[in-house]
Amino acid sequence: MNAPLVEAAGLGIRFGATAVIDGLDLSVEAGTELALTGRSGSGKTTLLLALAGLLPPTAGTVRWPGLATDPAERAAEIGLVFQAPSLLPELTAAENVSLMLRLRGMDRQTAAAVTESALAAVSLAEAADALPAQLSGGQQQRVAVARVIAGRPRLVLADEPTGALDRANSMQVLEVLRDHIRADGGSLIVATHDEDLAALLSEHAAMDDRRLSRAVG
Repeated sequence: MNAPLVEAAGLGIRFGATAVIDGLDLSVEAGTELALTGRSGSGKTTLLLALAGLLPPTAGTVRWPGLATDPAERAAEIGLVFQAPSLLPELTAAENVSLMLRLRGMDRQTAAAVTESALAAVSLAEAADALPAQLSGGQQQRVAVARVIAGRPRLVLADEPTGALDRANSMQVLEVLRDHIRADGGSLIVATHDEDLAALLSEHAAMDDRRLSRAVG
C-alpha cells in the first residue's frame, strides 16, 4: 500500500482561547476525491491551511509521507485554489500562470507551452494576453485554476473554488481539477457549500464540533 499523501493525527488548531479544530484525524491516499462540507466558521479553511503546511498545529501532527521530504520540494507538490483568485494585477493571464514555473527553474519555452495548455484547459486560451482587470471574476478564477494545474501538484486543496462562478463554469473547474489529479495519481480536497458540486466527488466529509466525519459515496 502506498503511503498517504497527507495525514493528520490528533490535529488541534487554536486561535487564542478558541479551538477551531480539536482531535481531528484524516488520512488522504492517492486517488482521493474528497468534498469537505460544513457551516461557515466550522474550520474547513483552517484544515486546508494545516494540510498545506501553512498553519502549524497547536496539537497533534500533520505529515506528508507520500510527498517529498524536502519542504521546498513538497510545497511544489501541493496546489492551493482559493475563492479569491489573487492574481498579480500587473501581469497578463499567461504571465500569472507561467511566473511560478519560471521561478521553479523551468525554461521560458517549456513554461510558455505548459501555460498555453493550462489556459486552454479552462477555456481561456484567447485571454492569455489580458490583464486581470480586463477579465471577469469568473475568468480570473479560471486563470487561478490554470496556474495551479500548470505546476502539476499531486495534492490539490481547493477552498470554495467555484463560489464566484456560474453553474457551467463551476462544473468545468471541477472537471479540470479532477482530470489533473487523475492523470498524475494525485488527490483533491474541495471545501464547498455547493451540495451539487460535493455530490460529484466520491468521498464526503463534514466538519462538525471541530472534528471530521467521513463517508464514501
